Amino acid sequence: MNAPLRTAPPVLLRDDFDGIALLTLNRPQSRNSLSEALLAALTASLADIAADTRVRVVVIAANGPAFSAGHDMKEMTARRSDADRGRAYFTQLMDQCAAMMQAVVRLPKPVIACVQGTATAAGCQLVASCDLAVASSAAMFATPGVNIGLFCSTPMVALSRNVSRKAAMEMLLTGDMISAKEAQRIGLVNRVVEPGTERAAALVLGRQIAARSALTLKIGKEAFYRQLEMNLGDAYRYASEVMVENMLARDAEEGIGAFIEKRTPSWEDR
Repeated sequence: MNAPLRTAPPVLLRDDFDGIALLTLNRPQSRNSLSEALLAALTASLADIAADTRVRVVVIAANGPAFSAGHDMKEMTARRSDADRGRAYFTQLMDQCAAMMQAVVRLPKPVIACVQGTATAAGCQLVASCDLAVASSAAMFATPGVNIGLFCSTPMVALSRNVSRKAAMEMLLTGDMISAKEAQRIGLVNRVVEPGTERAAALVLGRQIAARSALTLKIGKEAFYRQLEMNLGDAYRYASEVMVENMLARDAEEGIGAFIEKRTPSWEDR
């Protein structure tokens, strides 16, 4: 008899509960490096979640000792034998990764990174792209491309939008690992918890946020990122317009009424 064919495990797992979609990077043998397949799976899952009214919050976690080691260098190096030395492939891959990171930011639902181990290069970029991050005290972070002659230029985009310029430049120029506590100090991570409790802590935070109006969360997340790119005057004008439209929403009327009447609001997400 022929031995049964083994099916490769999925590179991304999804579990839904309590209004939360838990996405788990599932390439532990490759330190959850962001292969083409994993990037595609993340992008597709985020698109599905965007249209899923049952999901109010997303948590991105990982299996194994590493959160993510960044791009799959073996997959990339294999294309150096292409006629163009891999230029077309590298361009397509960077575009694919950038689109996935932007999908995290543009998702109309908050995204929480749950970091149990090391997050380096594009793995650190993924943490920085998420709206919030909960990390184990054993987690480590780095943008170490400079050590192998490949500056972390795309991780730089997300990193520099999370931490101060000098903190970002030090990580980018030295490639040094920083601890979870240091990542929290510079603003890359929100909360640091005991090892092994990070997933539970991320889910507790997720449930707290999921209890809010989904419409309000959507309005707030979009406005937060849009105003960051504006000058002060334009940001205030835009935020004032958003505030007026939000004030006219049913959930704002209900929430304010519940506050005045000292009762729990009943959200309808409209």
